[in-house]
Amino acid sequence: MPVRTTATLIGAISVLLWGTLALLTKLTDGEIPEFQLMAITFAIAFLLMCGRWWSRGESGTAYLRQSPLAWLIGVGGLFGYHFCYFKAMTLAPAVEVSLLAYLWPLLIVLFSALLPGEHLRGQHLVGTVLALIGCWLLVGRNAQGFAWDSLPGYLVALACALIWSSYSVLSRLVRSVPTDAVGWFCLVTALLALGCHLMWEETVWPQQTSQWIGVLGLGLGPVGIAFFTWDYGVKHGNLPLLGTLAYSAPLISVVLLVLAGQASSSTALWLASLIIVGGSLIAGWPRRRQSPTTEEATT
Repeated sequence: MPVRTTATLIGAISVLLWGTLALLTKLTDGEIPEFQLMAITFAIAFLLMCGRWWSRGESGTAYLRQSPLAWLIGVGGLFGYHFCYFKAMTLAPAVEVSLLAYLWPLLIVLFSALLPGEHLRGQHLVGTVLALIGCWLLVGRNAQGFAWDSLPGYLVALACALIWSSYSVLSRLVRSVPTDAVGWFCLVTALLALGCHLMWEETVWPQQTSQWIGVLGLGLGPVGIAFFTWDYGVKHGNLPLLGTLAYSAPLISVVLLVLAGQASSSTALWLASLIIVGGSLIAGWPRRRQSPTTEEATT
């Protein structure tokens, strides 16, 4: 299997894991402050990478030696996105924030055309826009409309989309940086989140087993393995296709909530499902090879 295809499949694992985000967050009962939860889960992600290093007899310190650009992209993407997302949630309604923040897959598709050797294909754009419509239909069911007094929150939410899409695309410029280095980016992100927590929040520890399961699950899956597989996927895989597939994450989230009895099925859910899946199929449809010309066939 070609490296590009393998990397795309590995990157798609992140989408599946991000689809569990809502259900695992639900297990925490929403009682743990955002930056505290962020600090804990990114610390777990770092320990997960430490386990990988120790299993290979390494200390991991060799992966600390990265260029300033790699550190800026890595920490700026991981911490910057989450900081802006949590801040936007305090300034604007959650549904509208989510709608704007979910522009990042579309921006990935558009920005990827600026990379060397990449070209924006019409099917990628059409598929991504369709998936975006499905995502907005799914996420925006309880939207109350945009209001001018929430403009600061909307702008910060747009910053979320810009930061994560930039992180994903710019990672191509440092593709020589191994995914193991993301473990250190996670540690710095955890420390920055801890600082924000100590400044602005009161500490609340999980009180029930289910809450701890939610926290550990977040650290191992959507925050842990997902960021490692995404790093490899965006550096070596089909970036426009990964951007389109990312719109499957909210769909997976809602389906899991329905299966767990935490949400009800609806016509909007199934319609959004068809649109998102259809958009993903269009974006991922193999390009037909052009048949050789008569002159090429005779040479």
